[in-house]
Amino acid sequence: MAEKRIGKITHYFDKIGVAIVELLGNLSLGDHIHVKGTNTDFEQEVSSMQVDHNNVSQAKKGEVVGLKVDQKVKEGDEIFSIT
Repeated sequence: MAEKRIGKITHYFDKIGVAIVELLGNLSLGDHIHVKGTNTDFEQEVSSMQVDHNNVSQAKKGEVVGLKVDQKVKEGDEIFSIT
């Protein structure tokens, strides 16, 4: 499986399990992603995403999104799209 870097985590809200991600590529609901960092390494499907507190099904390069994550993440962790 090929991976392409599509974002970087800039903040994490641990109580609600949401990461703030600056996108370097497009992202859609249903996409499979790999979250990778110094102490982070897991894969998940994108199930919930928001832009400016509004649910969206797609986000484009350059946007900042809130992404529901399955595990704890840290600022600086990277997001890769799995194809």
